Amino acid sequence: MASRSKHALFGLRSLFLGLALFLGNMGVQAQEASVTPPPADSKDATDADFIAAADEVLGQMSQITGLKLVTPLKKSLRSREEIRAYVIKQMNEEKNPSERYADQRSAEAFGLLPKGFDLDSFMVNVLTEQVEGLYDPKAREFYIADWSPLADQRMVMAHELTHALEDQHFKIEDWLKAARPNEDAELARDAVLEGSAMAAMVDYLMLGTGRSLKDVPDFDPGMLIGDLSGTPTLQKAPPFLKDALIFPYIGGLNFSAAVMRNTGWSALPALFEKPPVSTQQILHPALYRSGKIPATVALARLEKLLGENWSKLDENIMGEFGWKEVLKQFLDNDRAKNLAAAWDGDRYVVYEQKQTKNLILVTRLHLNDEEHAARFFGQYSEALEKKYSERSNLLRRPNFFSFDTPDGGVFLDCLGNECVTMEGAARNIFDAFTKTLNWPQAPQPPEKLGSVPARTAMISAPGENITPIRAPL
Repeated sequence: MASRSKHALFGLRSLFLGLALFLGNMGVQAQEASVTPPPADSKDATDADFIAAADEVLGQMSQITGLKLVTPLKKSLRSREEIRAYVIKQMNEEKNPSERYADQRSAEAFGLLPKGFDLDSFMVNVLTEQVEGLYDPKAREFYIADWSPLADQRMVMAHELTHALEDQHFKIEDWLKAARPNEDAELARDAVLEGSAMAAMVDYLMLGTGRSLKDVPDFDPGMLIGDLSGTPTLQKAPPFLKDALIFPYIGGLNFSAAVMRNTGWSALPALFEKPPVSTQQILHPALYRSGKIPATVALARLEKLLGENWSKLDENIMGEFGWKEVLKQFLDNDRAKNLAAAWDGDRYVVYEQKQTKNLILVTRLHLNDEEHAARFFGQYSEALEKKYSERSNLLRRPNFFSFDTPDGGVFLDCLGNECVTMEGAARNIFDAFTKTLNWPQAPQPPEKLGSVPARTAMISAPGENITPIRAPL
């Protein structure tokens, strides 16, 4: 979904300033003194000052990362208006309006964004608010914000000039897009880019101390997230957008620190040669080292079943990060984190009714084992109840849960180590869907109050705790 920030290569100012404060407390004042320009009351730096500083930092980043400058790098100062124009241009080049609309509606369907949230405007505003420097891989040019003090810019330079060096060696834009259409894998690669640039910035700030990130085994990237009061647009953002914007930086830094802990920057080329294939590998670096590959999950096409008044908006993979965010909307963070960690592959599809704009969300989730599938069933049924305040005709059976809402039925069904959901559709559509999976038909609702379908009549008898579970055919 485009709400994951779509991998624009620039830094978030709040993270950079938080990083400087954190490292300052670790005792790197000597380096700060070596890179801090004259006091703030001196007159504004000139273009030449910025260019000279960028050249100096570029040389230092080349030394830190071991990546030599292959060709001269273009550098220029840009105004806030020019930065804003660049952000809008990047958004339009990344996806057209209909594709961005589909991304926004998909986020709404999962409950990640409130209905009617203007995602385009938010992204333009928050990125314009945050960007102080960026590297453009298309133009192969480093842009510097002309309103920022040179003291702040040196940190931004360290991050963005790392991108420039990586681009000259690994062609980062093509490398990033090679993961498409799997957006989870693309987000994982984005975390490599941003995480390695954050790691390089940490090492830059520690120059002169004789230490580097690999020498700080207890380094906690989460400590970098501080007060967002100075970033009003981001502070007011839905929680998912905050997490999605921060994840490539903080999650990526944690991953980079783990991968490079023993070998340092000599491990960087291998990350580009063999990139992580999922956000799960970013969240759990040991799974990257072990080469754990998620299961391939497929969904049948439902367009003919739904009819010509419905169109498919989006189809992709959420990954562990995406499912963790979905679960966090309705469950506490610890439960969401633990449930999502059992992810082993998924696929989702979103359909829209052309006239009413109603949505149908279909997901298929592959979990580590049947025990985790049972846990997911129990806790996600709770999440679905929290997601929909208006519910009726609730039906709960072992491994199957459903209820009606004003916008259509909601269904959760688990079989073996897989779970499927459908939201916004009638029961006959759900039954047809599970039939395409060769699953047994889910329990039917009672024909009248007090009656029990023959199929589930033996679920429990007085004094017994027998709960037959449907088994795969």
